[in-house]
Amino acid sequence: MARIGISPTRKAVTRYRPHRVTAVVVVYIPSLEGYYAQRLDILKLTLHSLRQNTSQPLDVLVFDNGSCAPVLDFLHTAKESGLVDYLMLSRRNIGKIGAFQMAFPAAPGEIIASADDDIFFYPGWLEASLQILETFPNTGMVSAVPVRHASDRARLSLEKWIARAPEGLRVARKRHIPDEWEADWARSTGRDPQAHLEATRHQTDLILQYRGVEAVGTASHFQFIAPKDAIVKALPQAWTGRLMGQMNEMEARLDSLGYLRLATPKRYVRHMGNVLNEDFRKEAAALGVSLQGQSEYRPRQRPHWLLRIPGSGRVLWPLYRYLFRVLHNVE
Repeated sequence: MARIGISPTRKAVTRYRPHRVTAVVVVYIPSLEGYYAQRLDILKLTLHSLRQNTSQPLDVLVFDNGSCAPVLDFLHTAKESGLVDYLMLSRRNIGKIGAFQMAFPAAPGEIIASADDDIFFYPGWLEASLQILETFPNTGMVSAVPVRHASDRARLSLEKWIARAPEGLRVARKRHIPDEWEADWARSTGRDPQAHLEATRHQTDLILQYRGVEAVGTASHFQFIAPKDAIVKALPQAWTGRLMGQMNEMEARLDSLGYLRLATPKRYVRHMGNVLNEDFRKEAAALGVSLQGQSEYRPRQRPHWLLRIPGSGRVLWPLYRYLFRVLHNVE
């Protein structure tokens, strides 16, 4: 006998309907040691700030890229509590672009709000992003923070649109992004803030005003919203297998398809990186997020004595990369 009875849900109909926006967060935290010591707390702050500081309804889809057991335990609890709506689990790390290739087509919403697992969201981020997406024609990517580092790539479509001088468009080139934001972004990505500011001190920002809405002519792939049909077309057609990279290529593909890349003129999100500074600890307390309590990293006043040995970096960095792959079982 192949079956006994009939499934009780055979004629049932769910009242659930996907929201217009699906937030997609890709997570990769293979351990809670070293570089990743504070990453679970940072992930908690990402998801809680996303939920608590978003006034419009949205679904949250998390794609886990082979994280360690404590992270998986948290994500399962987050799904049960409603912090996460959809949870996709990979047994191995298939890379960020690979996660996009699986998660973006699976997202039920017509707009994807993509974010790395170390982004803090402030109130108004979605409204401000949607206003630009819905005002500027053929927009394929809107970030809720302008970053000067990303302003010089994938902008051919934007320049062509400006050259057509659509009625009502006003264009200005000026220093709009505060040095404080740029330095904050540089620190969160492991760059030297002063070196970054010096390298970009002659750059100006492209400011656009169209139909009463202002935008900056840049976007960043660490956080953005995009029409699902546009961003899916911009993904690689073949499986690459690369664990990192391919993000700039995705933006270039989006640009080649004729889509604009823009950002809000105000800062509505921040990139946290792998260290919770005092600002974010205060934000966690305000949101009621319980942290594990790791102490804040404090940079040395001078390099470690090992790094003061001539040529030591040429030995230590390859050793670090090798041990990382061994400890995290990466091929």
